[in-house]
Amino acid sequence: MTGPRTADLPTPASALAVVAHPDDAEFQCGATLAKWARAGCVVHHLVLTDGSKGTWDPTVDQSDLVERRKAEQREAATLLGGTGVVFLGHVDGELESDRLTRARVCAVIRRLRPAVVLGHDPWKRYRLHPDHAAAGRLVVDGIVAARDPFFHPEQLVDGVTVHRPDALLLFEADEANHAETLGEEDLAAQLAALEAHESQMETTHFYRAGDGDPLEEFRRRQRERLAGTGEWAGAPLAQAYHLIVDQL
Repeated sequence: MTGPRTADLPTPASALAVVAHPDDAEFQCGATLAKWARAGCVVHHLVLTDGSKGTWDPTVDQSDLVERRKAEQREAATLLGGTGVVFLGHVDGELESDRLTRARVCAVIRRLRPAVVLGHDPWKRYRLHPDHAAAGRLVVDGIVAARDPFFHPEQLVDGVTVHRPDALLLFEADEANHAETLGEEDLAAQLAALEAHESQMETTHFYRAGDGDPLEEFRRRQRERLAGTGEWAGAPLAQAYHLIVDQL
């Protein structure tokens, strides 16, 4: 497999990660966000669903789980150097790329004015989780709406204006063309942020654990992911994206 066409954007002044669930940003772009935050980037999270289906325990009180996952997400964002999290609160598993939700995403982009937006690739083949596909569509549609004044003009009051980001980075990319190269400090920040999502230890974190210590096995798998992408990028560690600039 050939390597990336481009690598390492200049550190943006601000970045917004738009994700389906709590912990999606930490898995897919956490180390990148940590690298940028350390260099002075203002990092924001936009989480579209409430994470209420993120458990294998049918006895859990879902309202308690939602509040727990919000607290975990805030802590994880802080560990990455982030400055805030916006929660839209759509029901986990029921996210739709409709006009109303697009308007809400557009409003956040216009208010926060990120130089770079990161999100799920809506064109990824063989995707299983419907929320990830919908979230990807919403980030693309939300960017288009945010830049053009006749989309949701009711938002353009009290100093809010249209906004066009400089770049869009799609993670879980169907065709990756860009790498952000990373160091050990970036990996450590991503691991710390992922481990803040304690409610997910038995689901997304530990479900592939072998016979050894599940936490160490989880950390090993995360390192292997970044090292594998690093091999593609010609670096010790990296995260892969599809970079869109010219069409924004």
